[in-house]
Amino acid sequence: MAEPVVRIPDAKVALSTASVYPESTATAFEIAARLGYDGVEVMVWNDPVSQDIDALRRLSDFHRIPILAVHAPCLLITQRVWSTDPWTKLQRARAAAERLGASTVVVHPPFRWQRQYARDFVTGIWRMADETDVRFAVENMYPWRYRDREMLAYAPDWDVTKDDYRHFTIDLSHASTARTDAMQMVDRMADRLGHVHLADGNGSAKDEHLVPGRGSQPCAELLERLALTGFDGHVVIEVNTRRAMSGAEREADLAEALAFTRLHLASASSPSSPAPRSAPRSPASSQSPATSQSPASSSRRSARSSRSSAKARRR
Repeated sequence: MAEPVVRIPDAKVALSTASVYPESTATAFEIAARLGYDGVEVMVWNDPVSQDIDALRRLSDFHRIPILAVHAPCLLITQRVWSTDPWTKLQRARAAAERLGASTVVVHPPFRWQRQYARDFVTGIWRMADETDVRFAVENMYPWRYRDREMLAYAPDWDVTKDDYRHFTIDLSHASTARTDAMQMVDRMADRLGHVHLADGNGSAKDEHLVPGRGSQPCAELLERLALTGFDGHVVIEVNTRRAMSGAEREADLAEALAFTRLHLASASSPSSPAPRSAPRSPASSQSPATSQSPASSSRRSARSSRSSAKARRR
């Protein structure tokens, strides 16, 4: 009987430039390169560098780290970035992705008050997707809540699986805020899942974007399923580090997130009889002495070290 081997999927692990806020886009490239991320996802927002394709290319070349995805400026605070017209924003995001060599543009569904945009959104996204090799991966959102009241802020729907898109982005923090079952949403996305925003949450009304493993979301389960099903998109760490007391603590959080992700993307399976798609196993439970020095083991040690360092600093 063949010994189990550690199989690392083709999925690349990227750092969202939003993960270093309030630090700059340039800082995100520096940290991603230093920690060993496979690339970055550029969040286009109020930082002028995030809007400047030539500046982004120079950062990518200098740090030798590719730009894997571009997040279009869909936030409330970016309503005037790259025009006030939402279709112009998406056209510029596509052009940026094509020039920078990124394979994916992440886009949110429209706000309900963007009535014409919302009315044409599904067909418009299909039309744009037909014009390029870049994936337009539409991201799940959540209802806005205030006390006991709920407001549906997105149209056609915050649950993007209710509409017909070629590619989806699953964001686990958004699923947590929506208080929906993330794995059931992934099931509905099926083979149209093209992009992952990995972050944790505890079901708060606020979008938490915790470091994976610090909340109640099935971060590990999702990563293990991606590994076993041969997911070839990108897994992007998009976490909130605004409460970090120092640059060192922020970097420790991002190192822990990377180690967690790589650990659970490493699945143990036999070369002659791969693990079934419907029954993913935890790499920790299937480790053998022969694989004790595997990348998964190294990732586990790195995650523990980063977590201990961060706790020591908080004390």
